[in-house]
Amino acid sequence: MGLHQGDLSHPKNRLLAAWQLPLAATGIAVALAVFGDNGREWFSFDRPALAAGELWRLISAHFVHLGASHLLLNVGGLALIWYLIGDAYDRRQWLLITAVVILGIDFGFWVFAPNLVWYVGLSGLLHGLLAAGIFVELKNARPEIWLLAVGLLAKLIYEQTVGPLPGSEESSGGPVIVIAHAYGACAGILAAVMILIRVRERASI
Repeated sequence: MGLHQGDLSHPKNRLLAAWQLPLAATGIAVALAVFGDNGREWFSFDRPALAAGELWRLISAHFVHLGASHLLLNVGGLALIWYLIGDAYDRRQWLLITAVVILGIDFGFWVFAPNLVWYVGLSGLLHGLLAAGIFVELKNARPEIWLLAVGLLAKLIYEQTVGPLPGSEESSGGPVIVIAHAYGACAGILAAVMILIRVRERASI
């Protein structure tokens, strides 16, 4: 049952409404995790399978994980990101950002990383959400947002020049595809710019 406007006066309902999207993403990831190894085989980004027409993998790959530790790490990251910048956009804007980031990562993999055959995980999407949130919040000059921006940029530069952060592969239970983080962040900023242009166009009417 959906929440009606009057229901939002209750603090618990407002909290639930604000966290609907991360809860939905977590639910999808947990549901896919139930399938275990078969889920990773059926839902991963698999280049030969995609070439054969299994296009659902372009979406599902971002919600299936290597194992429990990988899943918990990404779900924890999603919760932290949402706590920090979840109010930067409304629900429809976040959905648009999510779609653009997922498509951006997939496009980057397919066109610019032809040797990448297999990928799973939320981390690329998380970097895109964080980048989009930081982008729009920078105008408020909050010190913590600037620290997040510097931290994200430093992390991306390190990963693209040196490799995965120390300990990240051990904690996730497998190799870290760092280009997913870069593609995700770039797509997140692109989505943020699209929304900003759209908002300004509406304001000028």
